[in-house]
Amino acid sequence: MNPVLFTIGNFEIRWYSVLILVGVILGYIIAEREAKRFRFNTDFLFNMFFYALIFGIIGARLYYVAFNWSNYASNPVSILYVWKGGLAIHGGIIAGLITMYLYCKKYNVSLIRVLDFVCPSLILAQAIGRWGNFFNGEAHGPATTLLALQNKHIPNFIIKGMQVNGIYYEPTFFYESLWCLLGFIIMLIIRRSKKTKIGTLTATYLMWYGAGRFFIEGMRTDSLMLGGFKVAQIVSVIMFIIGLLAIMIISRKDRYEDLYNNEETKDIHF
Repeated sequence: MNPVLFTIGNFEIRWYSVLILVGVILGYIIAEREAKRFRFNTDFLFNMFFYALIFGIIGARLYYVAFNWSNYASNPVSILYVWKGGLAIHGGIIAGLITMYLYCKKYNVSLIRVLDFVCPSLILAQAIGRWGNFFNGEAHGPATTLLALQNKHIPNFIIKGMQVNGIYYEPTFFYESLWCLLGFIIMLIIRRSKKTKIGTLTATYLMWYGAGRFFIEGMRTDSLMLGGFKVAQIVSVIMFIIGLLAIMIISRKDRYEDLYNNEETKDIHF
């Protein structure tokens, strides 16, 4: 696949960058609509999104470079070439979360409430952004056969794109994109339930993405490694455990004010 969408002079506009931007924009629109439903300050949300995006990209890049330093040691300037790929989502999540925590603390806003707004948007952005890996020819799985891919009813254009030098590869980017999209739909359903409690959406994201990424990462051939372990799998297990513990704690709460959609705490503007 051609990673370049179009060029302006000598400047390349790559699919990878465009798809990440599309995911972020759609994610923000969805988060903003939910924030308005709760009469939440959308200026605060926009500013937080902006800072979380900037530091999230920086964190995703530094995380990736830290585990691939040998590829950048001879040419450190290439660390800046983020549009060519090489972003680790876990690094972005960690950096983005720290940014959101500091921003919410500054304005005395409930972080968990904001995370419940943002998590469905985040997993949708991930579903879209994964397609950037397709155009970059990265984040794929082991070698397979044409028949095996056809038997999985994978679209032909993806199968064609997964052929490199006559060898077909598992489109793990596609599996993760579908997993994230399904997670997004599930979270929208949970969000509308009158029984959903504050923090449930955040915990669901941690468990859903953690579980899916753990198994999909096991198929990938380009994983970041720490010793003999895949870093993404380690982080995914931690995410899942945190989400599970959060669900256990949340399930013990039975007060009306703990409900996500309760009317008394809907007006949370400031």
